[in-house]
Amino acid sequence: MLLKDHLLSGENVRNEATPNQGAPLVPQYLIVHYTAGRSAESSVRHFQDRAARASAHLVIGRDARIWQLVPFNRVAWHAGVSAWGGLQGMNHYSIGIELDNAGRLTKVGDRYQAWFGGSYPADQVVQARHQNEDRDAFWHAYTDQQLEATLEVSRMIVREYGLKDVLGHEDIAPGRKSDPGPAFRMASFRASLLGRGDDSRERVQVDVPLLNIRSGPGIEYPTVAKPLKLRTLLQLIQMGGLWAHVATIDGSGIEGWVRSSFISPSA
Repeated sequence: MLLKDHLLSGENVRNEATPNQGAPLVPQYLIVHYTAGRSAESSVRHFQDRAARASAHLVIGRDARIWQLVPFNRVAWHAGVSAWGGLQGMNHYSIGIELDNAGRLTKVGDRYQAWFGGSYPADQVVQARHQNEDRDAFWHAYTDQQLEATLEVSRMIVREYGLKDVLGHEDIAPGRKSDPGPAFRMASFRASLLGRGDDSRERVQVDVPLLNIRSGPGIEYPTVAKPLKLRTLLQLIQMGGLWAHVATIDGSGIEGWVRSSFISPSA
């Protein structure tokens, strides 16, 4: 993947312009969103509809395909009413990335349903508490391919434009927005992009009914013990982007790697 003249190019990149863009942009921040939509394609079509009056610089699909709708040096309409660091209206100061994800889900029988009627199995769901809320909820999980693509392109953007920080929509519009939600491990994502390891020894808990713990950071590594149960407490040893190195704290001596999107800081 390459970034030249404010546009991406590569095998999985599609450049599809939208009329929903504004003035020249000198970005300071990267803002991550979820689409809360049916598919990446439907979100792209929505952002290309002039009547929607919304857009983003990128949409990243669950299969790692990337659509660029707005050059990185032009304003996209992704933030709405928002503020951060004394700045108002973050469209004028940020690059927006939308991840194809259904967002908040409601449990219906043994499946989980999105606001638009889409239904998802339990292995695509994270149960966790949002940073701005006081109780657990169900959230659509991001895919490994999607997170890897997001990390790769975000590194290029941060380096190219010298960005100050990466934030969620929930940070710049708290109470109004909840994306990208707790299924997106913002702390580890930020650390991977900006070299911040401030969560290196925290305690975390399992957010899914059963979580495999493996001998290395990838699904190709074998499991080292029975799956960890929901709310199992763990000591975080190292956060490595998509995977976290953890150890149990119940005296069993189990140590290994788990998907970082399926754990969250323990209260």
